[in-house]
Amino acid sequence: MNTADPVTLPDISEAVALRPRLGFLGLGWIGTHRLAAIGRAGVADIVAIADPVDEMLVAAAEHAPDTLCLHNPDELFDLDLDAIVVATPSAQHAQQCMAAFNNGLAVFCQKPLGRNAKEVSEVIHAARAADRLLGVDLSYRYTEALRKIRQLVRANELGEIFAVDLVFHNAYGPQKSWFYDRARSGGGCVMDLGIHLLDAALWILDQPVVNVTSRLFHHGTPIEQLQSVCEDYATARLDLASGAALNLSCSWHLQAGRDAVIEVSFYGTKGGAAMRNVNGSFYDFIAERFDGTSRQVLAEPPEEWFGRAAVEWARQLAIDQAFDSDIEKIIEVAAAMDAIYGHANA
Repeated sequence: MNTADPVTLPDISEAVALRPRLGFLGLGWIGTHRLAAIGRAGVADIVAIADPVDEMLVAAAEHAPDTLCLHNPDELFDLDLDAIVVATPSAQHAQQCMAAFNNGLAVFCQKPLGRNAKEVSEVIHAARAADRLLGVDLSYRYTEALRKIRQLVRANELGEIFAVDLVFHNAYGPQKSWFYDRARSGGGCVMDLGIHLLDAALWILDQPVVNVTSRLFHHGTPIEQLQSVCEDYATARLDLASGAALNLSCSWHLQAGRDAVIEVSFYGTKGGAAMRNVNGSFYDFIAERFDGTSRQVLAEPPEEWFGRAAVEWARQLAIDQAFDSDIEKIIEVAAAMDAIYGHANA
């Protein structure tokens, strides 16, 4: 088991006593949050943190006051570590992950693992060759709402799923400039937001994608898939081998009357189920099961899920640092992303 297919973990109190030694590479908001979550859970020793910006190091060190602070990320590889957590800009992920595997370290990486399926495949090949655990921060899998829906779908309680609607609209958008540079980010709102919901849908349905069509927009104007500009609105239709249709819509800076609109809806021959955010929240979700015009609540806030992927990866690392082949399933997510961006053979 690894972060590609989370399940209820066994009692590993003795294994956690091993406390794997971690280094953190990249200490922006996401990296610092993951550091704090792992620190609170007490599942690993945070040995070193690395970031070129002093302010980032100081802020992160508040969550691990005895840690070694480094400006040069390469210095992490000279330390006695078991693994590193990567939360740098997307263009650096593949190279940094492979460097870690070449040094015998396990890795937990912020999404996306790579900017395209080629990079993702190369990283996974390196993890397999090094026989080291790889986790990717596809964090929405760890919401109780999506876990409950997955249980219903896998138990066939909703019948044959024939339609899935995936929506992620963000009224704001990234604050760092590299997000808007496709060479550095790999893409715009689809790479930033849509990847979470696409991954969740394929994780729940376990069906291969057989066809993809998409439309991308920048400031309201349609753009070509391979233009260098990043999309801030996108729609995509993905057809699965089962015949089901996935409809994806996502955006940055959309005037939607609230901070965010996040919805994942599954419709089957015997019923439906959906997760949606509450009052525009980025963090609070409710899940409901539908039967005709009636509905049943499956999960509701509050829930501390946001750092759960990193904590469960660290727990698994304490048990076994070896490569887990379940992570290979995210190659299909990356291939579907490539098709949305029009470079399926990249």
